[in-house]
Amino acid sequence: MEGERLLLIFDCDGVLVDSEPLSVGVLVEALTRRGVVISEDQAYARFLGRSLSTVAQILHEDFDHSIDGAFLEDLRHHLYDRFRLSLQPVPGVAAALDGLDWPRCVASSSQPERIRLSLSLTGLLERFEPHIFSASMVERGKPAPDLFLHAANAMGAEPADCIVVEDSPAGIEAARRAGMTVFAFIGGSHAGAPGYRERVAALAPDVTFDAMPDLIHLVRKHAEGPAGRPRHAI
Repeated sequence: MEGERLLLIFDCDGVLVDSEPLSVGVLVEALTRRGVVISEDQAYARFLGRSLSTVAQILHEDFDHSIDGAFLEDLRHHLYDRFRLSLQPVPGVAAALDGLDWPRCVASSSQPERIRLSLSLTGLLERFEPHIFSASMVERGKPAPDLFLHAANAMGAEPADCIVVEDSPAGIEAARRAGMTVFAFIGGSHAGAPGYRERVAALAPDVTFDAMPDLIHLVRKHAEGPAGRPRHAI
């Protein structure tokens, strides 16, 4: 990063809220009700971090199953019920956010309604509102760079001056393609899924960490730059 300013861009699911096991479980259950057999391990490998449109494309091309309005409504109903019952913030994330002085936003593959519900249920919404960006706002979801570039532009930041905090291979790839620094968080409860850590490592993120409280000193260290020159808020 050569600029003087810094923007923190957070994914939501698996980074701010520990939602991935809930989401994957509900998706697998919904597909099972439609006669599509897929294991949770397969779902993690194929769908983690992907937008709903990309999930729909994969299901159509690889499983010969088309998502319709009834399926989406069924999925949303069960997922939101599961979130209201069980969703928790990633441990230590609130304190980490409060310890970081730089501007921040959320850029998630989820729909805006789901992002705000997740953040509201976990007490994090006020730490981001109104700077919340969804893949529904751009033409292509992750792993395309569109969402992160859109968020940076809306926040008045250059890509080279952005740190993206991501957990999914698709999101890490998207951030790399956007020309942004990537901090890979592998401390979510889905991190034990087979092959997950290997897929993340293969993408060579700039930083990999598994405890959210560590984010404070990692960002501060990065913000000093190679010459120790501080980077300032946007």
